[in-house]
Amino acid sequence: MLFKLIEGQVTTKEAAEKLGLSERQVKRPRKGVGEEGPAFLIHKNTSCKPVHVIPDALVKRIIELRKSENYQNANFLHFQELLKEHESIEISYKALYGILTRAGFKSPKKRRKGKAHHRRKRRAQEGLLIQMDATPFAWFGADQNYTLHGAIDDATGKILGLYLARKECLQGYFEVVRQILGNHSIPASIYSDRHIIFHSPKTAQVSFEEQLAGKEAPRTPCSLPSG
Repeated sequence: MLFKLIEGQVTTKEAAEKLGLSERQVKRPRKGVGEEGPAFLIHKNTSCKPVHVIPDALVKRIIELRKSENYQNANFLHFQELLKEHESIEISYKALYGILTRAGFKSPKKRRKGKAHHRRKRRAQEGLLIQMDATPFAWFGADQNYTLHGAIDDATGKILGLYLARKECLQGYFEVVRQILGNHSIPASIYSDRHIIFHSPKTAQVSFEEQLAGKEAPRTPCSLPSG
């Protein structure tokens, strides 16, 4: 349309209407094209990089450093800090992220430090703590499991009592305690898990007055092995 205007085929008003511009906006490029030719229409900054673009040499340097053994295991944020501290290279995280991802790098995920689990020290003397528990197992090679109740001394690991029953039950633990008292001595303390045998969920249903009157929560029955 500008060339038609220059050649006189259309008026300035007609060219402005076709291009959606004002007549004033059309006059300037008409004059420029007439004096400099079509090159006038090319923006003067077309072949120039913006001033804020990171130089190619710096991009290449950052990529080379990233590949080195000193920095390859650092995540992007840590790498940014290391560049500033050891290489005197200051760059925003966003710019650094763009450079590294375009180069095919991925930021290693930060590993959470596992919690340290310290084993509890054993009691210093035999008889201070007895541990009790029960283990179901097919002791006789049959489909039916039997449960072995047992107790060990915490300080020495010595087995103090064993009792076998069909199910884990209060009677089994009573028998183990009887063996401890009869064959050893009275322990200072006994540790067991929070099994329903030791703490019935129905206990809260029994009021204080009922407990004083002798009422108890239902206990777990015990089935002894036959034969």
